[in-house]
Amino acid sequence: MGSVIIVGAGTSGAIVARRLVDAGVEVTLIEAGGYDTNPAIHDPARAGELWHSADDWDFFTVPQEHAAGRRLHLPRGKVTGGSHALNAMIWVRGAASDYDGWERGGADGWGWSAVEPVFTAIESDLLPVTDDYPLSPIQASIIDAAVQEGLPHNPNYNGGTLDGISQEQVTMRDGRRANTWTTYAQPVADRLTVITGREVHSVIIEDGRAVGVRLGEGAAAEELRADEVILSAGAIGTPVILLRSGIGPAAELEALGIPVVQDLPGVGKNLHDHLLSPVIFTTERPVGPPQPGVSVTQTHLFWRSRDDLAEPDTQPILFSVPMWGELEPQGDDGFSLMAGLVTPHSRGALTLSGPGLADPPLIDLAALADDRDVASLAASVRQCRRIGARPALAEEWGAVEVYPGPDVADADVEDWVRRTAITYHHQVGTCRMGTGTESVVDPQLRVHGIPGLRVIDASVIPTVPTGNTNAPAAMIGERGATFVLEG
Repeated sequence: MGSVIIVGAGTSGAIVARRLVDAGVEVTLIEAGGYDTNPAIHDPARAGELWHSADDWDFFTVPQEHAAGRRLHLPRGKVTGGSHALNAMIWVRGAASDYDGWERGGADGWGWSAVEPVFTAIESDLLPVTDDYPLSPIQASIIDAAVQEGLPHNPNYNGGTLDGISQEQVTMRDGRRANTWTTYAQPVADRLTVITGREVHSVIIEDGRAVGVRLGEGAAAEELRADEVILSAGAIGTPVILLRSGIGPAAELEALGIPVVQDLPGVGKNLHDHLLSPVIFTTERPVGPPQPGVSVTQTHLFWRSRDDLAEPDTQPILFSVPMWGELEPQGDDGFSLMAGLVTPHSRGALTLSGPGLADPPLIDLAALADDRDVASLAASVRQCRRIGARPALAEEWGAVEVYPGPDVADADVEDWVRRTAITYHHQVGTCRMGTGTESVVDPQLRVHGIPGLRVIDASVIPTVPTGNTNAPAAMIGERGATFVLEG
């Protein structure tokens, strides 16, 4: 193989670009956004400024029937670095059983014994993964309060046991964000052909084989060709490109006037995401504003809401600021214990509203459609309320719960969850890996029925892991690059 086009310079795509160019492959890396020149990208304290910015695709779901009819904002990175340029940098491998479950479901060779060495290799190579940074005073007290609530203090949630309250392991160096663009691809950019600010419309298929991509559309369209095409545009971007290319459910494509190249019913299906719901406190003792180089989240916890669970179903993420979102602000000083669901049963889908670049995807998470998800997230909210009432926060900081607040009884928390749930930013599954009729790629990440085309990103994940998805996306990038080089 002499040449490869990679679509997307995010977590997976940047890794693939580095590994292939190091092996002597001619690599063209295409990023729809621009370069990461925004200072807020590099300062962990300013991550919140990136939502709705030029560096955010700024996706929204369709109204969510089971989440009070709301349209949920889905921030996704439209910039070199992808969503790893916008996220909280948290590094979670997940549970061993997550990957063994992938393998049992048809993703042969993706069990824990196969992926654990890849995580270990990443963590000791180019990307810094660390928990060696000072905790802010409020974050230290959050840990103390969680321990007072009965949670174990877990010094290494990536060490085999997730359960407990932990300081987050993050991809950061000297108070600055580190991502796979800055550590893998950017250092070898002079050996890559990097194209920014150009959106890929579709994959060029000739005689049944992928031979390149179309940049733009209409009179401004341009074709680029290569021996192999790799889509690393993420769980939203990748299925959109496939569908516009005529690869997907035949009936959906025909309804939009898109010629069917390959009938793959699973493209855009199996969409799922982790969810959060806010529990917010004000404080008498000043917490203070975010400090440069210090993330506003430094701790999280994993907890099983039911005794019969083999692994945690919840992962609250804990912030040094009040995350008001759409709620009415109640003061300047405070903190947020964001209840988190990390084993969703609800499954949604992504479809096209039209065949053009300007036609927005119709994204339906089916958030909270499964009552088990509501129960888990509500249990997490109740736990966060209890933690905030513990002496380390209530007495030492004068913490007072303002949301859900005293008007929302514990019995009414499920309604609160439906009214306030937001994305945890971990969409996966829309090009699921496997061998069944609903799979899109095989275990070597080759698109079924289309030689020369692979998907290497979080869209191939069959079932979302227990925890943040950035580390799994990096692992998929490393494994995918190996598959490409093996032919």
